[in-house]
Parts: sequence; C-alpha cells; structure tokens
Amino acid sequence: MKWFEAENIENFDSPALLIYKARVAGNIDKALALMQRPEQLRPHVKTHKMKEVTAMCVAAGIEKYKCATIAEAEMLGQMKVKDVLLAYPVVGPKIERLAALVKAFPETVFSCLIDSYEGAVGLSERFENSIIRVYIDLNVGMNRTGVAVNKSAELYKKCQKLTGIQIVGLHAYDGHIHSADLGKRASEASEVAEMVLKVKQEIKVIANEDLLVIAGGSPTFHLHAEHDHQKEVSPGTFVFWDEGYKQLLPDLDFEIAAVLATRVISKLNDTHICVDLGHKSVAAENPLPRIKFLDIDARPISQSEEHMVLQVPDAAVYGVGQVLYGVPIHICPTVALYEQVRVVEQHRIVDTWTVFARDKSLNF
Repeated sequence: MKWFEAENIENFDSPALLIYKARVAGNIDKALALMQRPEQLRPHVKTHKMKEVTAMCVAAGIEKYKCATIAEAEMLGQMKVKDVLLAYPVVGPKIERLAALVKAFPETVFSCLIDSYEGAVGLSERFENSIIRVYIDLNVGMNRTGVAVNKSAELYKKCQKLTGIQIVGLHAYDGHIHSADLGKRASEASEVAEMVLKVKQEIKVIANEDLLVIAGGSPTFHLHAEHDHQKEVSPGTFVFWDEGYKQLLPDLDFEIAAVLATRVISKLNDTHICVDLGHKSVAAENPLPRIKFLDIDARPISQSEEHMVLQVPDAAVYGVGQVLYGVPIHICPTVALYEQVRVVEQHRIVDTWTVFARDKSLNF
C-alpha cells in the first residue's frame, strides 16, 4: 500500500483533506532542528488553523506563535499559549476585538503590527488604560504592508509619544523571496537581514532600545535563524508542506503531510474523466493544475465550482467512484476550504479534526 492511501477511505465522502499525523510531527521536528535554539521558532498558524496541530507544536516545546486573523488569535488564546503575534495591521473594529481577546485570555501575551502613525494612534487610544505590545512592520520588498525601511525610525520616534502601546520589535516578512536557487535565496535573505539590522541599530541610537526581530517565512526562515540566533522566525507551510514548495524549495526536506482525496464521478470519453474537486475544494488562486496527482498521469484541464476535468492517457483504467489522491499546489488556502480534516495513521483514517479558526470570527 502506498504511503498516502487510506484503506478505509470508502467509508468517507469526498472531496476530503487527509492529514498524516506522523508526517506533521516529523515536519515540526525538522523545523526545530534548523534552529540554533528552539526559542527562535514562532510558527504561523495560518496554514493549519487547528488546535490539534498547535497542540503538537506546544508538545514539542514551541511557546510563541504568529497568526493573521482575530479568529486564529482567539484559538491560540483558548489554548493558553504564552505569546501570540497578530501579524496584521489592526484597524477599525478589529481594535475592539483585539482588546476583548486581551481581556478574555490574560495568560496569553498578545501583540500586533503597526506600519503607520494613524494605526498606532487608534491602538493607543483604545489601550490608554493598559498597554498593547506592537511590532513595527517593515516593507522589505513584499510590497503588501509595512512602513518603508528608510522611514521606520521616524515612525518609531513619532510613536514614542503615544501611551497605550509599547513598541517591542520589528517584523519583516520577505515572502517575495522564493528562488529555487538556494544561493540566490540566501543572498536575498541576507539583504533583508541587513536592512532590518540597520533599522534596529538606528532605533537603538534614538532610544537605547534593543528591539526584537521576527522575520522570514517558509522559504527563508532557516536562513534568518542560521545567521542570527536572537532573531525569531515564523514559517507556516512547513507543518503540511505542499507541491508548490516541494518543487520550488528542493533544499528543504519537509514531507507532504496533507493530501486531497477525490473520486471519479464521470468518464467523458477515452481520454477525459471528471472528479469531484472543484474551486470550493482546492485553492484556486493559482492557474491550473492547482494539484499534483500522486502516482497517476492526470492533467487538470478545466475546473468549476464542484468539478475538475482531467486528461488521462486511457480513461478505461479508471472506474466511476474510484478514489484518486493529490497534493495541492498551495495548501494554506486549501485548508481554509474545509470545516474538518481526516487524520490518517498507519493507512487508516482514525480521527477527525476541526479546522477551528477558518471562520472570520469565533466569539470575538
């Protein structure tokens, strides 16, 4: 039996997202092995959004986490983890929601990002009778959020006058760096590290504050950790891995730990079959193929909400109802499409885990 096959899959409807627990545990261990010290690792829970996977990380000795939504932050608060960075600019009603989390989960230290004076003022006004920890988000090339590196010290100086916030660190996400060439990727990550170090040194001159640094995603986290043992790094995809990173990052030997199971629902002709894997079942932000089928020659050629048409050499070898297995190109948004996942151990589906933080809000 192949490693990804579940002998009792016939008892479960499709499409289904299968999680291989032993491989998840192995990936957590591999990530920790790339650290100079375990305290460097601050996993991003946006990939899995599950209490059970977080519990596996906690059991491995990981105490600090990063997230992108209030729901993910609440999940971590419910689990009483020690330290949570909401790595997102918190504005508008999110400020009140964050304040509610801080009050509801006193055992967890929450922090968030700022990249503008206006954003900092909004937090300061809400937390004027307490203090919220914040990290200055630096735009190191991702061009998504973050203050320009050459304006970050100025932002720090302006925010020094605000009550209610405590600037504790710098955040630098370099998701734009993902070259398959390790040498090039390392060079680009080093350039980011130098930018961050320059900002850190400028602020130390201004205020004699030695700020914490959180940097990197799955392609670069090990590179940042290797060169600066004081820096925290925050990969997310590593827990499950996916076909996109498997092809793009051959130097990282994480194992595929999440697989989609789908069934043949129709045979169109001699070379085309249809499976029950539509836009609503696998991340659709990338162009086709969006999934790499395991151990079969099948090429996705079209997709709609609940259907995917595959071109195959010979449709006759497939039976209606037959289960096929494939690895998503991008696992993070694929997980968010499922309310539950099926857990596989020793070729059997043995448990069901809820994708707890996939919703926009839980209680707050």
